[in-house]
Amino acid sequence: MLLQVALDKPEHFGILPALRGVADIIEVGTPVLKRFGVAAITTVRELCPDVPVLADTKTVDGGAFEANMVFSAGASFMTVLSCASQATFEAVGAVATTFGANVIIDTITESGKPVLLRPDICLPESFAYVAVHSPTDARLAGDTSTSHIEAVAAMHARGFRVSLAGGIGPATLDAVIAVKPEILVVGSAITESDNPGKVASWIKERLPEPELGWPWDRK
Repeated sequence: MLLQVALDKPEHFGILPALRGVADIIEVGTPVLKRFGVAAITTVRELCPDVPVLADTKTVDGGAFEANMVFSAGASFMTVLSCASQATFEAVGAVATTFGANVIIDTITESGKPVLLRPDICLPESFAYVAVHSPTDARLAGDTSTSHIEAVAAMHARGFRVSLAGGIGPATLDAVIAVKPEILVVGSAITESDNPGKVASWIKERLPEPELGWPWDRK
């Protein structure tokens, strides 16, 4: 299980030295991308050159253009919303293949639905993970649902690797580990803590070793 740490505020860049050797992936969050553009990606790459970077672009159109921007800047992953068109999937997928990068399809716009991802969806090979994502605003408004954690099993049954995000921290870690997502995304539980490096290490030490390759055949 890989630990992805999400940076959503400019001040979060200050904790990057503490994440080296702990985080498996560093996420340049959407707010930071909007604030600084692709310079946020290059900055993370300079400070943590040995850690892959995910650009949380939440792309929904202009796929090839956005993919070229973030992968050229050094990102290893980017996100595309599940509500995007097949043409956008194909455009992003082609660019990702050229760069040897990967794409995560984010189901945040479908959060709470009984079934995530339409059954007939066709994803390029470079779309390596499905993000099962509980929206921040919904949680801040009082939504305490754990449906995103419960949805991991259904994604695995369909042959997808899963990136799980939303309200994850020490209090929910046991429940999350039990459903075995391939990537565990943690944001404020680390970045807003008094000792981010210590919290990140505490979480990382409890995660099982990641499995290599595709643990399930794609369907």
